[in-house]
Amino acid sequence: MFISTPPSAPSSRPNAAMIRRQARERRDYLYRKALSLRDAAIAEKRAQLKSSLASGKPLNPSVANDKRLREDFKYDESLPSGGKDDDVIDVDDEYALTSGLVDPRPLVTTSRSPSARLSTFAKEMRLLLPTSIRLNRGNLILPDLVSSANSAALSDMILLHEHRGTPTAITISHLPHGPTASFSLHNVMLRADIPNSSRGTVSESYPHLIFEGFTTKLGKRVVRILKHLFPPREGGDKLGNRVVTFRNTEDAIEVRHHVFVRTGYQDVELAEVGPRMTMRLFEIRGGTLEKNAGGDVEWALTQYTRTSRKKDYL
Repeated sequence: MFISTPPSAPSSRPNAAMIRRQARERRDYLYRKALSLRDAAIAEKRAQLKSSLASGKPLNPSVANDKRLREDFKYDESLPSGGKDDDVIDVDDEYALTSGLVDPRPLVTTSRSPSARLSTFAKEMRLLLPTSIRLNRGNLILPDLVSSANSAALSDMILLHEHRGTPTAITISHLPHGPTASFSLHNVMLRADIPNSSRGTVSESYPHLIFEGFTTKLGKRVVRILKHLFPPREGGDKLGNRVVTFRNTEDAIEVRHHVFVRTGYQDVELAEVGPRMTMRLFEIRGGTLEKNAGGDVEWALTQYTRTSRKKDYL
């Protein structure tokens, strides 16, 4: 008697070839990152030398005693001096590889055993990001979750945390090499909690993005992380009547989601659809979620960071 057995489900754990390929990509990425930092340091010294020769002010000894820099200055002088935007060090070029070329595919998931409110919040975050997908966490551990996301060529992983049914934190990890940004959540309001909010089906068209108040280098870094969760504005017909606003006020990022309708030549009516929340950055670390403990800390909010209440970091 012949009994057919159903095929076993494929394992989500990476094989040896995938592990070697990811390690090779990581080494190549770190090497390119080191080269960009080295070139940025040389460009900064070159700018200091050029400014000193023009103004006659004394140089820093570390720059003045660099013989190689002085020998190469006649060749470096012919290089174009970049503007203000060119002086920004591209520490993480993972976004530059796909920025504006392909739509991001973020994965929205929660911590284990989520409450009903956190599950609803995850569904609304999935609707906020038009090209994202939502996954029920179940019993998956982070290494298996990240390896499955890399195998599916997902661009980011968004992990939502809670405390006694209240969403308290959000972790955004860019795949496959990072960075990982962690935010605390405050004043989270779902669609049902917002008074006079728009009901019905939420549009999944590509939204317009507004970033206001991000003036520092760290603020631009945060903008770079957040804006690449959304598809590019060159969406053509997919760009609809939605607008997502990120407004920074004293390092508190207010997030609002509206739909708009034109009622006249210069008149627009807004209707909030949610979710509404306040985000506060407390850490940016290199690497992904499963390597978060060993990643390099780019910035962290410690007890000595805010030495004055008047100082804003974003």
